[in-house]
Amino acid sequence: MPAMPGFDERDRTLARLLENNRAWAERINTEHPGFFEKLARQQAPEVLWIGCSDSRVPANEIIGVMPGEVFVHRNVANQVMHVDFNCLAVMQYAVEALRVRHIIVCGHYGCGGVKAALRRHELGLLDNWLFSIGEFRRKHSAIIAAAGKEAETDALCELNVIEQVHNVCNTSILQQAWRRGQDLAVHGWIYGINDGHLHDLAVTVTGPEDMDETFTAAFSVPRPAHRR
Repeated sequence: MPAMPGFDERDRTLARLLENNRAWAERINTEHPGFFEKLARQQAPEVLWIGCSDSRVPANEIIGVMPGEVFVHRNVANQVMHVDFNCLAVMQYAVEALRVRHIIVCGHYGCGGVKAALRRHELGLLDNWLFSIGEFRRKHSAIIAAAGKEAETDALCELNVIEQVHNVCNTSILQQAWRRGQDLAVHGWIYGINDGHLHDLAVTVTGPEDMDETFTAAFSVPRPAHRR
């Protein structure tokens, strides 16, 4: 039976990934003897990272940490929805079982999902996932307009992060954690793919008492920004 077109290329790609894995594991074992044995016994991350699925924004690599140091959830355009049980399950496990001390919502400039919502592109099923971005695009139209035409996508990428921080803080998971006195902070960061730099969007929340002031300032016009 003749090989399917492209089969050899796919096979070589997978073989290369497996070879890379062996080389990576060997290097880690050489640099950190006993690392995997220790890692297999437990995970004790202090950080939950909620990021975008974009292949250019890998959580561990851009913050320079080893496996086991960050608990990660990623989806298209780093969304936190109160009906997304996948994301909520990750949050609950991170907060209640792992007892993380920080939740970082990290978006990135030039996000394709944000661009699609801004330009009102029709993408089929993905339109439903991005619906809420279109809603707060209209809600914060004055901030986006103040950024100027060339920066409107980056402005919406920042606003998207802030909205998702707001959503995290309003989950029953976070509200209950704060009520029982758990030490837990939520942060909003954004990543520049063009230079590899992370920026803090100054929306850190450590409890319900921080929320009103933090988000009122974050959604002011004009607002501070870390644009590319």
